[in-house]
Amino acid sequence: MSSSKLLLNEMPRMLANQATLPRLPVPPLEQSLERYLRSLEPILQQKEDLGELPAGATAASELAQRRKWADELLSGIGPLLNQRLLDVDQTTDSNWFDDRFWLQKAYHEWRAPLLINSNWWLMFRADDGTPADVAEYLGDVPAYTPDAVTAQPWTYSEWGIRRATWLTYRMALYKLALDKETIKPDASRAGAFCMYQYQRVFNVTRIPARPHDWNTASREQDAKHITVMVDDNLYELPVFNEQNDIVPLPELEKALRAIIADASKQRGTAVGVLTSEQRDTWALAREHLLTLSPKNRASLDSVQSSLFVLALDSNVLSTPSEHRGTQVGCEPPTADVHAITTSGGGRWAHNRWFDKSINLSIEPNGRAGFLGEHSPVDALIPSIIGEYLIAHAAPRPDTPYPEELEGVSLIDAPVEWKKLEFVVDDKTKQAISQAEERAKEIVAGSDVGVLWYNEYGADWIKKVARQAPDAYLQMALQIAYASVHDRQTATYETASTRLFKHGRTDVIRSFSNEAYALVKAIRENKPTNELYALLTAATGAHTRQTRDHSFGKGFDRHMAGLQLVYRAEDDGEFPKLFSDPLYAESSGWKLSTSGLSAGDRFVGTGFGSGFPDGFGVNYLAGGKVLKFGLESKRNNPKGDGNPVAMYKQAIVEALRKLRTIVEQGRPEEPEKAKL
Repeated sequence: MSSSKLLLNEMPRMLANQATLPRLPVPPLEQSLERYLRSLEPILQQKEDLGELPAGATAASELAQRRKWADELLSGIGPLLNQRLLDVDQTTDSNWFDDRFWLQKAYHEWRAPLLINSNWWLMFRADDGTPADVAEYLGDVPAYTPDAVTAQPWTYSEWGIRRATWLTYRMALYKLALDKETIKPDASRAGAFCMYQYQRVFNVTRIPARPHDWNTASREQDAKHITVMVDDNLYELPVFNEQNDIVPLPELEKALRAIIADASKQRGTAVGVLTSEQRDTWALAREHLLTLSPKNRASLDSVQSSLFVLALDSNVLSTPSEHRGTQVGCEPPTADVHAITTSGGGRWAHNRWFDKSINLSIEPNGRAGFLGEHSPVDALIPSIIGEYLIAHAAPRPDTPYPEELEGVSLIDAPVEWKKLEFVVDDKTKQAISQAEERAKEIVAGSDVGVLWYNEYGADWIKKVARQAPDAYLQMALQIAYASVHDRQTATYETASTRLFKHGRTDVIRSFSNEAYALVKAIRENKPTNELYALLTAATGAHTRQTRDHSFGKGFDRHMAGLQLVYRAEDDGEFPKLFSDPLYAESSGWKLSTSGLSAGDRFVGTGFGSGFPDGFGVNYLAGGKVLKFGLESKRNNPKGDGNPVAMYKQAIVEALRKLRTIVEQGRPEEPEKAKL
């Protein structure tokens, strides 16, 4: 999508398909129960094989007990619970799960800090034409040190300021196209996709509150400004004029230079660090902040209503010592620290607003990326926007901006930016200090990294291995996890339900019967022809599950809904199927995964794991290069404090093993008859 065409009146218009999108169905109860029971089979079989079942029990007998409980649910309270969900469907505007349950239960009731735990991150590659000594600059100060917060060299700042200006323009242009509905609606061979999430990218902020948070309403065309953060100072910077044209880029750049100069006079009060706190703690601190001065409410309102946060970091972070020497694939030497700084951890949560739907962070050498709050929008949508942002490089600092740019005002007028003032007292200062200490603990316990694998890519997987790339990579992750932990585990992969109105996600349970059979056979060194057949069976089963769950036949969201409408005062004993420890184990995602695009323009992406011995894995299946963004905890019992480096190596070995299986075990194609 070129910038010269973004505002053309595309047909169909962005929201043209919204009115005809089907609603997410409430699945038949029996169907969901059968799918759930099937998902337990590999878990129980593994327990039997490892000798972990109670004395005298077998996988079959344990499954029979769960089937008995499922039958009790089906013949008892289950149909009533399902009817309640059908009633919810009749009383919600768009989507029974998203409208009534999803935001609150999946995100807003969660009290853990957003930093690492909930936020996602996405790193951009350097612009074409950026000199190697700038793009590959190894950094000023190490991440996770006091200097990462306080040092102010602004090395290579011309490149950083120019790219910040350009990416801000591209973001504003995309927002303008959203307002004009000239973005072409997403679709696939399966049908049109819901475009609602695009309307939740800009000017949306998560507000801390008790007992649960909430998101600001997105007044699509009201906001004209962004929030700029420099050295913990916050500024309001208009990017649209009164005619709703984008501010000319030379004026925008002048404003950014002036803001940077102003920020160099004094460090900010670091109110933004509070957004990395435990949610109840931040809610109380925010309430106190609002009592201190009307200036605080005005400043918070400005941040909350802004289009996005532009975080200008005043130094280029270098790789921390514990990450040096952990490069396994062909990833750039700065890939890990790029992830660390984009996630907000490298500076101990300084110079970020973790509640904002989008933080666009840029270091002085132009190293850039997105940090996102997960509740309003899934990472796929910002990744699409990110692809657009960096499709065209910023003009070099020694060249002028193009005279005519789409959406830009023809009238040169100075931009009236302003600093956002905060009045703080000792109590707030103490809260900020405590928030920083908590952030230090979180990032010290988190291991973040990136793997690039270039021995083959998605093209080879499709053409030579004859497998679906996503399913193939899921099998590689299963093999890698088992090689590290000597067992497989409950695995989450995102299934997009955007074929439905306001659809978000359901779950693909990658640890399937077929995946277990494949991994077990590999560990038993079965012949490669047998392994290739098992690989094909596993990827086929995974692809079918992906299709079914994207078409509304998933069961994890359905079963969560059944529990949410259960009423103890009316319904008697809680269903045994749901109180069963195996239910929690089967949905305890120690391996949490998601795939995005090919990601050729990205360095990588990532999100946090929810378990000490787990991994969060976000991958990009490029035609020639496979990229994995990983996060785990330093106290993972495997990896000697460096679990990500260990898992990188395990993934590489799994991918090599699969290649051997394909090359040695794939049946020969029959020769075509000669005419």
